[in-house]
Amino acid sequence: MLKASGGGTSSPSPSPSPSPSPSRSPSASPSPSPSPSPSVSPSASPNPGQGCTATYTVTNSWPGGFQAEVTVKNTRTTSISGWTAGWSYRNGQTISSSWNATVSQSGAAVTAKNVNYNGSLAAGASTSFGFTGNATGANDVPSPVTCSAS
Repeated sequence: MLKASGGGTSSPSPSPSPSPSPSRSPSASPSPSPSPSPSVSPSASPNPGQGCTATYTVTNSWPGGFQAEVTVKNTRTTSISGWTAGWSYRNGQTISSSWNATVSQSGAAVTAKNVNYNGSLAAGASTSFGFTGNATGANDVPSPVTCSAS
């Protein structure tokens, strides 16, 4: 039996070599994952907004048409004097009329700019504008909806 254990002493020498590898892998693997996630999430949020955010909501729909509202919010700590929101439709939707913004469309791309009475927004304040449109197919909410403040 002692010889069997002595024979076993030559087999443990390959064991220590695989043992350090698995313990290095688990410690390296968790470190990179948590670090990039928190860094990317907070920095990605403010950059796309460029001083404001725009939220698109379909408020009503019927065969061949829809009504929607976009809420623009100032995300700066100071007031803004104007804003521009934009998005692109994926399913051929077209804008037919709008209120509380100057809305223009070129192909799928839509741009909405404030009018003289709702461009100035205090820090944290918001405004909204609405429009009706035509939709012959799916009327998905566009994404992303961008916003830039001046």
